[in-house]
Amino acid sequence: MGLFKEFKEFAVKGNMIDMAVGIIIGTAFNKVVDVLVKQVVLPPLSLLTDGVNFADRRIILRDGIDAAQVGAVELKEIAIGYGALVEAMLDFVIIGFTIFLVVKFMNNFRRKAQDPKDKTVETPKEIQLLSDLTVLMQEQNDLLKNRKIE
Repeated sequence: MGLFKEFKEFAVKGNMIDMAVGIIIGTAFNKVVDVLVKQVVLPPLSLLTDGVNFADRRIILRDGIDAAQVGAVELKEIAIGYGALVEAMLDFVIIGFTIFLVVKFMNNFRRKAQDPKDKTVETPKEIQLLSDLTVLMQEQNDLLKNRKIE
């Protein structure tokens, strides 16, 4: 019964829901990046390389032999598909750069929100209270220093 209760608390707190939403958005984002790489980025690169399609690029180690041509034995082609690696690396770079931009934007927004002197963004109540407390403590320290000097 304890395990079920812990799971219920975990799910109710929102951790599981947040994780599920993140996974769903991540999956949708992966599809967007996949289309962006294959339909937007790779065609101009292919044009620059005289029509070479990166997905089809490979180093053939052994040619395949069709059983109908030779007679009995069919051999599959063995090749290193480096074009797929190029696409995957482009996916990675685009995803990484996009996530970097999103995190940078969020950090800038958070920094503005946590700065009690910046009035363009509403400061969260906790940050404002801590800021006020810091100011009051500084004033109290200044008063105590002035008393010791006199």
